[in-house]
Amino acid sequence: MDVKAIRQQFPILDQEVNGHPLVYLDSSATSQKPLAVINAVNDYYKQDNSNVHRGVHTLGSRATDKYEGAREKVCQFINADSHAEVIFNRGTTSGINTVASSYARQNLKPGDEVVITPMEHHSNIIPWQQAVKASGATLKYIPLQPDGTIALEDVREVVTSNTKVVAITHVSNVLGTVNPVKEIAKIAHDHDAVIVVDGAQGAPHLKVDVQDLDCDFYALSGHKMCGPTGIGVLYGKKKLLEAMEPFEFGGEMIDFVNLYDSTWKELPWKFEGGTPVIAGAVGLGAAIDFLSEIGMDAITKHEKILADYAMEQMRTIEGINVYGPESRAALVTFNLADVHPHDTATVLDSEGIAVRAGHHCAQPLMRWLDVTATARASFYLYNTKEDVDLLVNGLLKTKEYFGDVYE
Repeated sequence: MDVKAIRQQFPILDQEVNGHPLVYLDSSATSQKPLAVINAVNDYYKQDNSNVHRGVHTLGSRATDKYEGAREKVCQFINADSHAEVIFNRGTTSGINTVASSYARQNLKPGDEVVITPMEHHSNIIPWQQAVKASGATLKYIPLQPDGTIALEDVREVVTSNTKVVAITHVSNVLGTVNPVKEIAKIAHDHDAVIVVDGAQGAPHLKVDVQDLDCDFYALSGHKMCGPTGIGVLYGKKKLLEAMEPFEFGGEMIDFVNLYDSTWKELPWKFEGGTPVIAGAVGLGAAIDFLSEIGMDAITKHEKILADYAMEQMRTIEGINVYGPESRAALVTFNLADVHPHDTATVLDSEGIAVRAGHHCAQPLMRWLDVTATARASFYLYNTKEDVDLLVNGLLKTKEYFGDVYE
């Protein structure tokens, strides 16, 4: 990977923040956008802006071709079996809520179980809390190992014949843990349960093959993988999606409407009520082209080098606590002793370094870690070892700013 050439494709990185060159280490929250994506969205609005599917005029046809062309790109990117299995929505949260509302609430009953983990983002906890409350089912948790990983023995113990849904993140947005989704899917299927994967942190960084993983549902967000905000994808196995009822109703998703009843379009459009995020889909298609040209394997390899280097360098800092397993995705979550993470992030920002501080929408995991909040540096294809060095220097300045509190 020619990271220098890649960085030149991201105009936002060529600026100073607080008198320092920007070091952007918050890609787990949202990635930056390359010129290819910015130009694709701009060109759509300049040349092709129209609603999709409905119009027979030229602009409508061009917009529809671009929108459905983006769906085909997603289909290939995640290796879905059919474009009918690729549903556009607002993002991972929307995708998980669709499954929780349209699949779980239709199928769960008292005595059934939904199994998740304490490392989940709130978007993969709250929908299941609401689904079990509405159905009388039970919510169960797979325990975490001391390093923040999952043991398959624990999965086998928690998942039972009563389990109907297993919902798990592909990659933890706090710990960087990469979960063994394929193996967990087999355990779920052995008990006739479906598996729902939160791919918000997986799809941007790993080569995703939904058929190889054998997941039943996989949700992702475009804005975390170089695409625009407001666009996401829910993948679902066709036979499951066909049996599900939509939960958002309106234009685009209907086949026929009479005074007292209506019928739905075929997949995937029955789950895409209302005017879709057309420009977002076009931008996501451009992002997939951009990532595919570089190669997901190359991106994963580059990020592993950065993560390993960051772990090595940050552990030289006295008084730092780094959370999560040794082998991880491209992020490092940490705290400096006796320094609130918000204060750490503020000092780093004064040096032009952008990191995230807070509970990262993972309050149950914060309680498991026995902290109220943490700081997080997350890396992507445009980051370098020099960025890590600047982060480490910024943390040393943070310690100096708050005084020698470690003696």
